Amino acid sequence: MFWIRPVLFILLLCSGELVFGQLKYSTPEEVKVGSIVGNVAKDLGLDVSTLTSRRFRIVSGAQDVLFEVNPNNGLLFVHKHLDREELCDRNAVCVMDLKIVVENPLEIHYVSVDVIDSNDHAPSFTERGTVIEIAENTLSGARFQLQGARDPDIGINSIQRYKLSHSDHFQLEIRDRGEDKIPFLVLQKQLDREEKINHSLILSAIDGGTPSKSANLNVTIRVLDINDNRPIFSKEVYSVELPENSVFGTSVIKVQATDLDEGANGEVEYEFRGHMNSEVIHLFSLDKILGEIRVKGEIDFETNHVFKLDVQASDKGQPPMTTDCRVIIKIQDVNDNKPEIEVTSITSIVPEDAKHGTVIALISVTDIDSGPNGKVICTLTGNVPLELKPSFKENMYSLVTKDTLDREKISNYDISITATDCGEPPLSTFKTVSIQVKDVNDNIPEFPQNPLELYLTENNEPGTSVFSVSAFDKDLDDNAAISYYIVRQGGHTDITSFLNINPENGQISALKSFDFETVKSFHFQVVATDGGSPPLSSNVTVKVYILDQNDNTPVILYPVSSNGSAEGVVEIPRNMKIGDLVTKVRAYDADIGYNGWLLFSFGQVTDHSLFSLDRYTGQIRTLRSLTEMDEAEHRLLILVKDNGNVSLSATATVIVKLVEPKEAFAASDVKSATKVDQEEDNMTFYLIITLGSVSLLFVISIIVLIAMQCSKSTEYTSKYLQDTNYDGTLCHSIQYRSGDKRYMLVGPRMSIGSTIVPGSHANTLVLPDRRNTSGEKGPVEGQEVGNGTDGGLHLCRYGDERGTSESIMAAPSGNRSIGRRPCR
Repeated sequence: MFWIRPVLFILLLCSGELVFGQLKYSTPEEVKVGSIVGNVAKDLGLDVSTLTSRRFRIVSGAQDVLFEVNPNNGLLFVHKHLDREELCDRNAVCVMDLKIVVENPLEIHYVSVDVIDSNDHAPSFTERGTVIEIAENTLSGARFQLQGARDPDIGINSIQRYKLSHSDHFQLEIRDRGEDKIPFLVLQKQLDREEKINHSLILSAIDGGTPSKSANLNVTIRVLDINDNRPIFSKEVYSVELPENSVFGTSVIKVQATDLDEGANGEVEYEFRGHMNSEVIHLFSLDKILGEIRVKGEIDFETNHVFKLDVQASDKGQPPMTTDCRVIIKIQDVNDNKPEIEVTSITSIVPEDAKHGTVIALISVTDIDSGPNGKVICTLTGNVPLELKPSFKENMYSLVTKDTLDREKISNYDISITATDCGEPPLSTFKTVSIQVKDVNDNIPEFPQNPLELYLTENNEPGTSVFSVSAFDKDLDDNAAISYYIVRQGGHTDITSFLNINPENGQISALKSFDFETVKSFHFQVVATDGGSPPLSSNVTVKVYILDQNDNTPVILYPVSSNGSAEGVVEIPRNMKIGDLVTKVRAYDADIGYNGWLLFSFGQVTDHSLFSLDRYTGQIRTLRSLTEMDEAEHRLLILVKDNGNVSLSATATVIVKLVEPKEAFAASDVKSATKVDQEEDNMTFYLIITLGSVSLLFVISIIVLIAMQCSKSTEYTSKYLQDTNYDGTLCHSIQYRSGDKRYMLVGPRMSIGSTIVPGSHANTLVLPDRRNTSGEKGPVEGQEVGNGTDGGLHLCRYGDERGTSESIMAAPSGNRSIGRRPCR
């Protein structure tokens, strides 16, 4: 096995994950298939045990089939028969460029194999013999060009010398014309036709190989009679430039030779002579008379960029005399070849979180034109997050990421690569590379609204769905698969323990029935988590408002008997007048709004002309004066119902007994005496607490009023009262009208059905008409217009030209002088 020691050049370039190296080996042609060229793995410092797993291989190019690498040992060997003359013709350098790739990490190495010429061809002549006619009067020193031999080998293996057989009349002379050696026959001694008509010589062409090879040409010299002047060319070497792709018939050059003889001896004809390649004969024609060379075939610079033609001029004398010249035609390159793009794809799927500089593909461009016509500029078309990075080797690029990818915006790219040469006009080639962006879990689930509000009617059916939450995720597949769960506080008071959520669709169901009177509102959080790795999540706050239903029956607060039934006895004197208050039925409904608005009506009554019942307050009053003719006992059935869609009701029974005035007072005194004994012990304690609380409330009210008067205008309207003329007193009021009278309930929020009139130890005021009947528009200063008898509340009116306003003030019970003080 013939082994050539490699010449190693290593250039390393780190660009992202790429490592480039370059090796140079040499091997002779005609070696056996399988011959080792070099140990690539060893010379590159690669681990032989990892070559198979790293896919150690030669990629791209027609030259790759000539060589192969063994992934088991890293050896580069000859894969096909090497014929240097077939591969590189007679070029001085015959280098095969290979591209070797290993992966994980990606490395690209360039290997150049120099195919060394061997002496595998012998010189050859196109003809076995040639005849040269020489006039006998030809002077010594005349030169006759002989046919040159051809040897496909180069360098020392090409033709190195010519040898002529022994002759007394001739000797051999060699002239160098460029790279070729041209043999000339030189006449040393004048010929004598009468002495010898023909001279036979042997011309040998010998190469410089070891061992040397040779070829022989039989040269016959025919001695002619005199024609003593030969044609002479104006130049020995003609040179001309011809653009490739010239049309047929284009004139290339015109050679001209002159002969001093006259007549036929001075008429010159031209023809191609010497060693002429058959391809040249098909490309060019020579006018026999004019000496003009024209194009008759397709001229391609990429096939051959220079042609060397030997033209012989001969006269018509007998014998004819000839001379020769060399015509060198240099072909000018024309930009007639488009660049070629070769893409070696590393991966077609790129994750959207790929780092900047990630290599996606390797791009190589070639243009077989030369000079500027073969210089190629490679670009990307459009605004894409990728770029081409040039390699240290010309016309090699890496397609890498330059910006962040986002699959949710663009999921795939069709990258258009444009290769344009620098010719005039420039030629371009386009190639498209498709890149798919792989999804990464980089988007959290999103709720369309946060917070969410749920209005849920109380007494819902347990276990049924009451609400649904939904989130969306811009990712794909598992990264967009959302599951839901409720954030629970823990403990027996956590109301979320009575809620359940379907983790797949977000349907929320209540495990129990909610009661508005127990819980009016609450909130909880739902967390949406995707199925990515790691998972991402977000939450939404759900605010639940329980809506009231009419599910509470009115409760009778008065009258209530000792056994708990709604029944009571009221004794009234017979001297009561029209409109006097008999008693008041008090009731309560736990519902709110219309569901808690109570209305009072008579269910049964013994005498419809005697008593009236206020529909809204439950007050029972006399319709007329009592007489001796009226029965002593009247039974009144009071119906109390709410205003719900389906109203609920309760009944109370009031037994009214008519007694003489003295008996009524006596009964009252007896009851008072029994109560005094029971309450005497607690009175002092309750009085101290009440006085202390009222005093503290009074001091706080004064401080608050001073602060509000200092910071707000006299027209300030408080948000705590529904009355538009409220002057800032911190007290809640509800106003309503019954007949010609207007009532105001002062205190904490209560339903309308719970309103209590004066005289019953409550905070209800009877309001006079607001209008100033006197017609005066002057200011009204601190006028007390109404008060509760025992509640210590006073209604004050203030006014000027713009109108009046009212406020409710508090004072200790039983002290009238203190109660009027806030109105001043």
